[in-house]
Amino acid sequence: MIRFILKGIVRDRSRSLFPLLTVMAGVSLTVLLYCWVKGTETDIIQANANFNTGHLKVMSRAYADQADQIPNDLAYTGVRSLLTQLRTDFSPLDWTARIRFGGLLDIPNDSGETRSQSPVAGLGVDLLSGNDLEKEILRLPAALIRGRLPSQSGEILIGEELSEKLKVNLGETATLISSSMYGSMVTYNFKVVGTIRFGISAMDRGAIIADIQDTQNALDMQDTAGEILGYFKDRLYHLEQATEITQRFNRSYEQSKDEFAPEMLALRNQAGLAQILDYAAYLSALLIGIFVMVMAIVLWNAGLMASLRRYGEIGIRLAIGEDKRHLYILMITESLIIGLFGSILGTLVGLSISYYLQVKGLDISPMLKHASMIISDVLRAQITPVSFIIGFIPGLIATFLGTAIAGIGIFKRQTSQLTKEFEA
Repeated sequence: MIRFILKGIVRDRSRSLFPLLTVMAGVSLTVLLYCWVKGTETDIIQANANFNTGHLKVMSRAYADQADQIPNDLAYTGVRSLLTQLRTDFSPLDWTARIRFGGLLDIPNDSGETRSQSPVAGLGVDLLSGNDLEKEILRLPAALIRGRLPSQSGEILIGEELSEKLKVNLGETATLISSSMYGSMVTYNFKVVGTIRFGISAMDRGAIIADIQDTQNALDMQDTAGEILGYFKDRLYHLEQATEITQRFNRSYEQSKDEFAPEMLALRNQAGLAQILDYAAYLSALLIGIFVMVMAIVLWNAGLMASLRRYGEIGIRLAIGEDKRHLYILMITESLIIGLFGSILGTLVGLSISYYLQVKGLDISPMLKHASMIISDVLRAQITPVSFIIGFIPGLIATFLGTAIAGIGIFKRQTSQLTKEFEA
């Protein structure tokens, strides 16, 4: 039977070419858009994990309530002992302390007067202890544009765009003007030894990177940090494990009434990422649903047109005694075969375009000049195992629905009228 159907499909292009092209186009778009949404979702998770949320983050309860305001006056004190505890109790993760801070970066002239200055968003990370974890997570070697990474106390990195704005040269002194943990104004001199570009507009416009001990000295935060970030060793975010670890940690402090007791949050529960990730999941499902519906309508119309063209053929087959149900099943089988081939070809086309976008990406930096959200300037698609099968959902369902609806007309043909139809 399958061989008979295949011969009919190959020999009569009028009933196979248009449905095949329709399925192919719809599947290609489905695969491409799925890979695009998945790539954007992964990029948002990775960028936020690297620069803001970690896979897990530990803060004081008071700090967590106002985390968006970076309230270093509510930072956690006793970071060394807490880090030791986390590294012992939750060894599957790498843990590191950070301090986020804001202020003005002032560049003096030869007379010590202000030559230029700009607001900055600073990040105090572990650069000088010999542990390369932060260099790996922030990809500092790859992000370095000019100069070198800090190798001793008092050295900083600044964004390449910021250096151009301030017209500061490597080796020059830059003065940070900020507020201490206790609310007093502080000034601290750094030496600019390198410039960086992360490819994230929100960071590149005004980022400075300093060693955490220098930051603690500058802001009067000895043995204190705003955040302790945890990263899974494979650098991938695992939702179920992160949720289990978070619940386990918070359970041990749930009886404490101290507002400065530590609290752990998973990536999903920070920076509004839950809504973004849920939206991405809903968008994927919506796209597939839309393509199934649209393709089903198109293929339904194609099936109706094919039925008109094959009106005589269907009548003859009924007249010689072929069962209506059997003929209906054969037409559906024929459509599924067309849907299968169209899905295969469409998936290959969609994956080809997705691979190009995965390697090259799409530069959206002109749209992010004033963005505050941490997202890469270059969006990329991502091919996953699901990408190889996602197109078969609309490809097969739509062809089945289209033919199933159009083929209902077979059961409306009256066998007793077939002779009169042929005479006419």
